[in-house]
Amino acid sequence: MPAGGRTGAVRLGGDRVEGRRAVRELLAAGRRRVRTVWIARGREPSPLLAEIEELASRGGVPVRLVDAERLQREAGTDAPQGVVAVAEPVIAADLDDLLRAPAALLVALDGVTDPRNLGAVVRSAETAGATGVVLERRRSPWLTPAAVKAAAGAVEYVPIALVPGIATALDRASRAGVWTVALDSGGSTTVDELSIADRPLVLVLGAEGRGLSRLVRERSDVVARIPLRGHLDSLNVSAAAAVACHQIARLRET
Repeated sequence: MPAGGRTGAVRLGGDRVEGRRAVRELLAAGRRRVRTVWIARGREPSPLLAEIEELASRGGVPVRLVDAERLQREAGTDAPQGVVAVAEPVIAADLDDLLRAPAALLVALDGVTDPRNLGAVVRSAETAGATGVVLERRRSPWLTPAAVKAAAGAVEYVPIALVPGIATALDRASRAGVWTVALDSGGSTTVDELSIADRPLVLVLGAEGRGLSRLVRERSDVVARIPLRGHLDSLNVSAAAAVACHQIARLRET
């Protein structure tokens, strides 16, 4: 579970939460302690800001009104939308626990390094009902303020595991009876034709530009592609994640 404060647990970051939607979900989920919420003075009234203040009051979280210039200086993103929260960090989940879920649908990122892409992928995974995300310990950006803002609150609900390498994680998945689908433009089948969509799955997405590593490709059970009908031959990794995750979710419902 994404939560903070366990002794000896691996912290993923996420202690600085910026953006109205991300802060709203942080407070609504109630899964980790929130130390304070800063709101910029002089903001136009909005239902979302009012809800943030109500949720903070209900949870006993101090709210501080600060000058907009100071909040912007303290922010880790370009557009914090007038609200920043400080919370306990997100704690890494255990991969083996995620693999044991009966209807596991994990999304693994093979070398993705852009924090905004990471956050957008986590958001897509959550909205498709994914049961976890898998990141590499060394190459992934983890939960920077930019990643948390792009995730728009999804980090509060989707467990995230850290592994030494994605290829090794796929070996562990295979031993646990979990299938692997790697996404690549040269795949032998399409995501809307996956015959194994209803089984426990790990969906693997490659890095920006480089794509899948050789070992990950070799250790995947299926390499699938997204059908593209325009002139361009590829999608951004976060867009590809949204299409693939929701297509698999749709196949599981049929």
